[in-house]
Amino acid sequence: MAVPEFLPVKPGKMIAVHVAFESRAAQRGRWPKTPSYFLKATSTLAESGGIVERPQGTELLAFEGEIALIIGTPARNVSLEDAWKHVAYVTASNDIGLYDYKVQDKGSNTRSKSRDGYTPIGPELIDAQGIDPKGLRLRTWVNGEVVQEGTSSDEDLIFPLAQFVADLSQHMTLEAGDIILTGTPAGSSVIEPGDVVEVEVDVPGGVSSGRLKTTAKEVPASFDPQLGNLPYVDDKQREDAYGDRESAGLPPKDEGGLAPELKAALEKAPTAGLSAQLRKRGINQSVIEGVYPQATGTKMVGVARTLRFVAGREDLFKSHGGGLNEQKKVFDTVKEGEVIVIEARQESGSGTLGDILALRAKVRGAAGVVTDGGVRDYEAVKEIGLPVFTQGAHPCVLGRKHVPWDSDIAVSCGNATVLPGDIIVGDDDGVVVIPRDIAAEVAEDALAKEHEDEWVASQVETGASLDGLFPPTGANKEAYIAFRDGKAGGQ
Repeated sequence: MAVPEFLPVKPGKMIAVHVAFESRAAQRGRWPKTPSYFLKATSTLAESGGIVERPQGTELLAFEGEIALIIGTPARNVSLEDAWKHVAYVTASNDIGLYDYKVQDKGSNTRSKSRDGYTPIGPELIDAQGIDPKGLRLRTWVNGEVVQEGTSSDEDLIFPLAQFVADLSQHMTLEAGDIILTGTPAGSSVIEPGDVVEVEVDVPGGVSSGRLKTTAKEVPASFDPQLGNLPYVDDKQREDAYGDRESAGLPPKDEGGLAPELKAALEKAPTAGLSAQLRKRGINQSVIEGVYPQATGTKMVGVARTLRFVAGREDLFKSHGGGLNEQKKVFDTVKEGEVIVIEARQESGSGTLGDILALRAKVRGAAGVVTDGGVRDYEAVKEIGLPVFTQGAHPCVLGRKHVPWDSDIAVSCGNATVLPGDIIVGDDDGVVVIPRDIAAEVAEDALAKEHEDEWVASQVETGASLDGLFPPTGANKEAYIAFRDGKAGGQ
């Protein structure tokens, strides 16, 4: 592919941002703490009015309307304050990707996003020094219908545009002509052969890049299995390419991804029995210590969503405690069937949630909350009906002892390590953490042991000695097996 003639200098490199828009992060349920990037080959560049090819046998060709920055003067170790001075032009771009190759790329996006023609750009350049970098608007149309809209304001972007220039300049020299693709808002999705995508960047009421037009077309495939991987698609790739499961035509995940039969088994199994089975498998620290349900008789089963607080520090709370902070993001995006597990360092001297956050989690279908800290608005939270396991009540707000810091990572709650996706089960005895890959067998064996213990209890009630009965051995073992199997003679 020829480099578009309107570009002032042939770019030496092109760098793309993974996630930069609040709406895109909310759609994915994950917010980056710092920018992350990948490289796109400059041979992918194409002009407006061109064709983007989808090879036969693939299905997930997706568009991403983006704001492109074109470097004007070399930038090396520039400050955030000076970074924008190194941007010569702004224009529209379309960061097209073939999600059929996303798995094989393992995060590099090399094959999925560096095919020829997969970065249309233009058609006109906007003078970057003549505009407010926070005053841009980005819109995308598919077949004439607006499907994406965002701005470069602080409300829409997680990071300001200038930060990408300053950050990247710490690691490499950005040279004249280099291009930075700055991420896409929510609404990116799959296109079919014949679909027409248009992208425009403008200052409302002012200058514009014009509409960047690209048409999708199916072409014969040229994949040789002797040379490399073939395309691969599963439901996870479809969900990512379309933006969500509903748009991809996929059924919603049940109970946070738990199979109904496994959830039912875990609801029957007591935490005491589950912890015993985990210990038999060499996992001794499976209990989240010091937490109990607000309401007696609570049973909670769900998939872990994690949140971590660090110890309170005034300057850090000022920078991380306000607005849509990490705590609020988790409660605002928790999914049906998930249990929010909070690491609060077993510090109960301040609340780690209150009634509003509990209500938000309840409305979103959360299975519960576990915190090794305190809960404020204690009675109000209890009335909401969301299962909450905690050390107890405390009236003070978060900032007294905690700073909301991170989420969706490994946490240590009540001396138990919890990974996102672990299975959390709680009852009156407390809360246990079960690794996902052994949950089914742990539940099955715990229920079998529960059945045996019920038989033992019935024998004790009739006056039987515990000797050789708890657990059953010898004749008692045979009697239990006969009872279990419904054989004649079983007691």
